[in-house]
Amino acid sequence: MKNLQELVRPNIWRLAPYSSARDEYSGHEAHVFLDANENPYNQPYNRYPDPLQRDLKARLSEVKGVPAENIFLGNGSDEAIDLPYRVFCRPGIDNVVAIEPTYGMYKVCADINDVEYRPVLLDDHYQITADKLLAACDDHTKVIWICSPNNPTGNLINREAILDVIKRFQGIVIVDEAYIDFAKETESLRKTILDHPNLVVLNTMSKAWGCAAIRLGMAFASKEIIALYNKVKYPYNVNLLTQQQAMEALKDPYQVDKWISIILQERTRVMEAFADLPFVQEVFPTDANFFLTRMDDAQGVYDYLVAKGIIVRNRSRVRLCGNCLRITIGKRSENQELLAALRNM
Repeated sequence: MKNLQELVRPNIWRLAPYSSARDEYSGHEAHVFLDANENPYNQPYNRYPDPLQRDLKARLSEVKGVPAENIFLGNGSDEAIDLPYRVFCRPGIDNVVAIEPTYGMYKVCADINDVEYRPVLLDDHYQITADKLLAACDDHTKVIWICSPNNPTGNLINREAILDVIKRFQGIVIVDEAYIDFAKETESLRKTILDHPNLVVLNTMSKAWGCAAIRLGMAFASKEIIALYNKVKYPYNVNLLTQQQAMEALKDPYQVDKWISIILQERTRVMEAFADLPFVQEVFPTDANFFLTRMDDAQGVYDYLVAKGIIVRNRSRVRLCGNCLRITIGKRSENQELLAALRNM
């Protein structure tokens, strides 16, 4: 990769970050806090939270197998998706490359930050080659986005292709592994970040951990990239309630393993049932907690289910996903209600 300073926006490299009251006394014991203009009453909610979420990162380090200094925590993965644009991409000058179809927030954040977004179409098996991705890059390409398992297609992107991109690309490669916990045969790339200084891996508490409501996203990267993220983020970006609830959830990772096991069993059952429906053309392989399926008339099925109070996602307008619905695996009772409705169409 290029020298990190060459990749970072010059104004960001020179940026003097906001220094919060809680940053300035770091390393000292304290019990009287008269520095941050807080109300002394209504504890513990009267105090600003730890701006670097140290206790939570220490626990995540144990669970995820990544040093705490290599972890960034954000307000959902959306913050970790937006930050690379603000750190690396000069508006109106630089560009990013991404697989297509994929998660829509990569493009939304590019548009918000006035950064050119270059989609590269997957093949008929929803896969990509390193050569095809790199061919879309030029001297102003700062970031390549790869979602694996991908959304909405559900499949893992070929690991060798991803590693090839990481080795050959001179900029930052971001691999969004929001659904990696459901891909039981594959090890997360987050464990390779110390070998690849240009790699950023995203995880989330929203999916396997069942904590979408608390809005906690993770980025794993070199400590130099993490330092840049911390430099640019808002001072108290992860609130106390989120930190507390995440710590509570992390007490019992085995419960998450049980949820995953149940979801994967249900996924197999539901996909097999879909394959037997007369109006289903294809059920695509998946490594996530959802699957993509092609219908004779996706809009008609979608409207029928909405009328029944059952909501799935119509992806028909997404490239390569014509007449496709995306089905999330729910509880057995929810899945059964879905299947019963479809069998009665």
